[in-house]
Amino acid sequence: MKLHLPPKVKMILGILSENGYEAYAVGGCVRDSILARNPSDWDITTSAKPEDVSRIFHRTVGTGLKHGTVTVLIGDEQFEVTTYRGTAGPSEENASDLVQDLLHRDFTINAMAYNDKSGLVDIVGGMNDLQRKVIRCVGEADDRFDEDPLRILRAFRFAAETGFSIDRNTADRIPYFADRLRNVSGERIRDELVKILVSRNPEYWMELYKTGITAAVMPEFDLCMETPQNTPHHFYDVGTHTVKTLMAIEPDRILRLTMLMHDFGKPAMRFHDRLGRDHFNGHAEKSADIARDIMKRLRFDRETVNKVCKLIYYHDYRPEPDPKAVRKAVYLIGPELFPLYIKVQWADNCGKSLYKRKEKQERVSRVARVYEQVMAEKPCLSRKELAINGEDLRELGIRGRETGDILESALFMVLDKPEMNDREVLLKYASDLHTGTKSGL
Repeated sequence: MKLHLPPKVKMILGILSENGYEAYAVGGCVRDSILARNPSDWDITTSAKPEDVSRIFHRTVGTGLKHGTVTVLIGDEQFEVTTYRGTAGPSEENASDLVQDLLHRDFTINAMAYNDKSGLVDIVGGMNDLQRKVIRCVGEADDRFDEDPLRILRAFRFAAETGFSIDRNTADRIPYFADRLRNVSGERIRDELVKILVSRNPEYWMELYKTGITAAVMPEFDLCMETPQNTPHHFYDVGTHTVKTLMAIEPDRILRLTMLMHDFGKPAMRFHDRLGRDHFNGHAEKSADIARDIMKRLRFDRETVNKVCKLIYYHDYRPEPDPKAVRKAVYLIGPELFPLYIKVQWADNCGKSLYKRKEKQERVSRVARVYEQVMAEKPCLSRKELAINGEDLRELGIRGRETGDILESALFMVLDKPEMNDREVLLKYASDLHTGTKSGL
């Protein structure tokens, strides 16, 4: 089989070969090339040691020396070049040759190598499994999972991304290793979970629950699966509702994370009344707190944490579809996040019962239309857009905390009446508040 290698990959392979070393493109880039997909990156395996790679190439970075990896820089592109490895995870050891390297990779579809001279090197049946659309461990599943427990998450990640099924012998061993994920770093867990969430098959999240994976890495979801919703608005438990909403929203990282955790507060806030109905008052705020703790545990960046938690906090907030209410909602949620908030509410309704669903979705659509009208008018939605500022208030003799209070009061007035965002009008308003004069505004 002949694969198309990018010119820079060919160059790296050629230079290593000219210096007496074996070198192959390996792993996901080979898999994706066979599937006629454009690989996101190209990994290279070689008999050369890291110090040899660093000596041969002019621009390198020792990004993973303890794993035998050197990043080769060519132009503005980066290529990871790794010495043959015999094992994965904490006990990594160098392999003596390509065969040993491939025999210790995770799944057969990722254990193929290629260069133009040798062609496709497939000693574990990877091509056959690609054709069968099966994800199967190389050799014994127990050995591969014992080397690196994260591979059980990677199995579901590849299944979610490709739509492939997991080989029965591989799948049967996953529950026995799920608890070991507690010892894997939060960053590695995070990366695999996000890839599953943003895949075209986010419903695979339910398989993580069934195999005990969520119990180890996100037990908050398991509580949701144990929480019924006895209310006309729902006919699923909280966990199943969550998965339905994941399937209803686009594969955006922020949106999928929001839908995953938007109801995590419901188990703690559930109240079962005398009429047999459940209530979850305050669950949005509780969910935001839980989500923040989870994302800190998994080492998410601050921007992602703040965006997701804000969307969760306001996911149940329902402004009326009129300009005044929508302006206030945009102020609270933020102009950047408001379009995502609309999508969150739409997806949330998709995971509920049919009771008044048409009316609920119509309200969301009307709010979205009003939002577009409001934004077209370019209204004042923050303090910095007010016609006055702190310096103006200081000239009126206003100091300290009173400055913020008056600006906040002015903003809320302008949110109600955009035409009031006039310098002279607001200066009089501020002066009246400061002196205690009753304003006629």
